[in-house]
Formats: sequence, structure tokens, C-alpha cells
Amino acid sequence: MSSIISNIALTFMYATPIIIAAIGGLFSERSGITNIALEGIMLVGAFVSASVCYYLGVNAGSTSFYATSIVPWISVILGALVGMLFSTLLAVASIKYKADQVISGTALNMLATGLTVFLTQVLFLQQRTPIFNQGFKKMNLGIINKIPIIGDLLKDTYSPFILALIIVAITSFIVRKTKFGLRLRACGEYPQAAASMGINVYKTRYIGVIISGFLGGLAGGIMTLTVDQQFSASVIHGFGFIAIATLIFGKWNAWGVLLAGLFFGFSNVLAYSSDSFEIFKNVPKEIFFMLPYILTVLALVITSGKSSGPKAIGEIYDEGKR
Repeated sequence: MSSIISNIALTFMYATPIIIAAIGGLFSERSGITNIALEGIMLVGAFVSASVCYYLGVNAGSTSFYATSIVPWISVILGALVGMLFSTLLAVASIKYKADQVISGTALNMLATGLTVFLTQVLFLQQRTPIFNQGFKKMNLGIINKIPIIGDLLKDTYSPFILALIIVAITSFIVRKTKFGLRLRACGEYPQAAASMGINVYKTRYIGVIISGFLGGLAGGIMTLTVDQQFSASVIHGFGFIAIATLIFGKWNAWGVLLAGLFFGFSNVLAYSSDSFEIFKNVPKEIFFMLPYILTVLALVITSGKSSGPKAIGEIYDEGKR
């Protein structure tokens, strides 16, 4: 029982950045902008969060309550804000200058790698941050932790997973039930029709991409402060692309993204816990390390041609087109 609970908690840990980044992609792609740059945005958010966490933690005394409980949240919020700023490059390139969204997103991913490696070299004289111990801690809910099964599960879970659930619920409400959500979907489906109804397509798409950047940066920060204990250029290692696959697998629906994110999170856990399953003991571990990426490709192949994504996704908005 304890190994099952431990694997579920690990699934929550790996699924959290995937779900939050995919929700970020949802806002962008529902507005009609393909956000291939999620990987780079997560990387920038991870770098800022790790750097801030290290400096604030050291200055505050690395074992103090402030350093271990408040600093991680300050760090990921700053990472999210810088991720939001970084995403404006994609917004300006794809909306104002009408650049190809896939190419501009790929360019930002490459820029993020070079920029973060350069900055870590400048700040820390090496291509990674020092190891820090001020990252997120597992939840301590007092008497609730003593409840059988539920308490055991919660005390092995990081608090950002609760944040991910809240973000999913709020996103579902915003996209389905609010005027902004209706405008966002209209711009992603029929931008010319939306414009004819007085909706500012450019403004709506800017907002969609900027929200995407905020959540992408947040996801990167949470990933480096839960899964890892330092930043390096390989800290995200494809989670941004897995988030895009999660978005497609979840059919651009917030609750579908949640389920798909848990599925991809569990595929990561298998690499580390395969020894606990008798049937997998003789299977090389390398197979399980490849599994999340193999499943990502399979998910894209299976859903290709059956996707129910926004009809105008990736299309450059032309006001004169009818």
C-alpha cells in the first residue's frame, strides 16, 4: 500500500508542471496562437525561480521558516512574471509582425536555452545554479495527515498540485462561462466573424499569449523547485513539448488536460518505480525513461485527424479576409 501511495504522490509531482503549462497553452491556442515556445518559457521561468530561491534563501538563512515556506512562492511568482514577459516576444512576432508561429516559437526555445546558460555563467560562474534546499516541501496539514490513506497521500504531496487543481477549475469556468472566454474561443475559431461583432482580435490574442507565458513560467518554476534542487539547461528536458501533447490529448479542455497530465505524469514515475513491479523487473530502465516521449509521439499520432482544436489555430489573422 505504501508503494502505491508513494507512486500516486510522485505522479502528482510530475503532473503538476505539465498540467499548468498545458493550461497556459490552452489560453494561447484557444485564441488562435500556436505556442510551441512553452518549452523555452518554462526554462526561463525555471531559471528565474531557481536563482531567486537561491539568493533569497541564502540571505534569509536557508533553514528559516521564511526561506523554506515563503521564498519558494515568491520565486515561482517572479518566474511566472518573467515567463510572461518572455512570451510577449512570441505575441509581438506572431500577432503584430505576422511571423510564422511555429518558427518564431522554435526560435524562442533556442533563445531561452542560450540566454539562461549565459546568465547562469555570469551569475554563478558555471552553467547551472548552486544546489539549494529551499524548494517546496511536502504538505504538513497536522491532524489531516493522520487520516488513513488520504493523510498518507497528502503528506507525500507538494502544495503546487493543489494550485494546479485550482487553476484547472478556474480555467474551465473562464473559458466556458465568461464573456472573455467566449471572445477567446471566437478568436480561435472564426476571427473574422469575431471582429465583425466588435471583438478586438489582436487584443484578445495578446491576452491569451501573455496568460500562457505567465502559466508557462509558473510551471517551469514549480518544476525546478519540486523535481530538482538546482537549475541547469536540461532541467525542463522536454516537459514543454509534453505539455503541448497533453493539451492536444486533452482536446483543449481544462478537465481533459488534467486527466492527460496525470497520465503523462505517471509515465514519468514508471521510470523510477519500475523495480517495484514484478512484471517490469527484467525490463531495462532505459525503456521507461523513453516512455514519456514515446507516449507523447503516440498521443499525437492517435489524435491527428481526430483533433477538435480551434479551427483558426496557427493562422495569421488578416482583417481583410472574409
